[in-house]
Amino acid sequence: MGRKVAEASAQNDIEDGDSKVVDEIESLCMNCKDDGITRLLLTKIPFFREIIIMSFHCDHCHFQNTEVQFAGQIQQRGAKITLKADRPEDLNRQIVKSDTCILRVEDMDLEIPPGRGQLTNIEGILSMISTDLGDKQEERRAQIPEVFERIQTIIRQLDDMSSGKHFPFTISVDDPAGNSYIEPSTSDTAGKFHRREFDRTPEQNAALGLTDTAEPSTTTATETNGAPPTEIRPEYHANQMYPAMPTDGTTAPANVDDAEIVEGEVYSFPSTCPGCTRPCATNMKMVNIPHFKQVVLMSTVCQSCGYRSNEVKTGGEVPPLGRRITLHVRSKEDLSRDILKAESCALSCPELSLQVEPGTLGGRFTTIEGLLTQVRDDLRASIFSDGGGGGGDSMAGPEKEKWDGFFAKLSAAINGEQPFEIILEDPLASSYLQSLADDGMPDAQMTVEDYERTDEELEHLGLNDIKTEGYEGEEVQEVQEAQEVQNDDENDTPKVETNGVNGTS
Repeated sequence: MGRKVAEASAQNDIEDGDSKVVDEIESLCMNCKDDGITRLLLTKIPFFREIIIMSFHCDHCHFQNTEVQFAGQIQQRGAKITLKADRPEDLNRQIVKSDTCILRVEDMDLEIPPGRGQLTNIEGILSMISTDLGDKQEERRAQIPEVFERIQTIIRQLDDMSSGKHFPFTISVDDPAGNSYIEPSTSDTAGKFHRREFDRTPEQNAALGLTDTAEPSTTTATETNGAPPTEIRPEYHANQMYPAMPTDGTTAPANVDDAEIVEGEVYSFPSTCPGCTRPCATNMKMVNIPHFKQVVLMSTVCQSCGYRSNEVKTGGEVPPLGRRITLHVRSKEDLSRDILKAESCALSCPELSLQVEPGTLGGRFTTIEGLLTQVRDDLRASIFSDGGGGGGDSMAGPEKEKWDGFFAKLSAAINGEQPFEIILEDPLASSYLQSLADDGMPDAQMTVEDYERTDEELEHLGLNDIKTEGYEGEEVQEVQEAQEVQNDDENDTPKVETNGVNGTS
């Protein structure tokens, strides 16, 4: 279906502003059981991907309905996008809710479960929720007035949000298929827009129709009632995309169960691919970073679907303070410094208007140039629907100019043509930036400072619930109290005597 969208787009010159092709088919009206017309539009969403927009209308009873489905594939990882709306312009942001997405209005603890796909904006989705909640209000007023009042309060809050009378509020889309979306903006500040990718659970894979036991299908078209056989296209196999693992004449990765973990050795253990759920191998290597600590490099490559991921894990105890590292990048030599961005670390470059939230990109051990290049490529792929070559046919001119200016500034910094400042802020002090001084101490361009973690960071990391001292006595006391309760229950149990034999009832 995705290839059909691309062919339709090329055939009709969608990107040049020509009219799009709308297919019309007769379909049954679920309201009056007569025939209506369903119109299908294959198109691309700027900053996103291919979708099918469907609109149904019945000329007999005038029932109408709209829906959105995706012409592309299920993404390799799920995605959760959170937006904190704090100004009227945010209500115009485009939002795509797929049929597998959970939408939440966080401030109200209001959750919309997976269901009909929708393409609208923030104002529209809030108005739709308010309208849906108000459908049965008159019946509730007569039958259950207390529920009517509670729902009416929610409707008033949603109306205030959609009309711009109530700010700020937070809205999120959580989609295990990775096909939902909230439009970002170049003016987003730290903490306003956040996108996080995650590996699906087995339950989520099952709900999406993915399995972890089925082998590639060899069933013929005749055996499946005319359906073509399912197979992975050759260009997507891992051995076509990535170099093969070493075989003859080289040492195979060691099994993690066979020996103790030794620095520099590569270990392998079985895993499950988060993209296709088939068995694969994860390679692990422990590396000692000078003047820092030992870290674990982990790499997963799936030979079935080509999924690939690299991540860095840090260990050790939780330090008493967080750490903030600031570096003034002035030359290409600074771009070659090693950098370890832990998963808990936030990265910012004020001169480049760049802010990377904690959790984004996971853990990465690379150079400053490599990290900025990855941020640019990933961001460009998510912003522009065609991977950065124009941004789609309906992107507003001023908005496209802003993004082009942002990426131009970022590319200039990567090429060493623009000085900038990079700031790593890690509440777990697990991030690292290479110093050019021989003793590992900060050089003239670096500043390292420890800081007290905020209450929000403590709560997010779960440190408020951790107790490392005096917990032994509490555990003993809890066991003693449980034993006393059990003894009391046994003593309070009445005894009866039947045929001279003691027993309990």
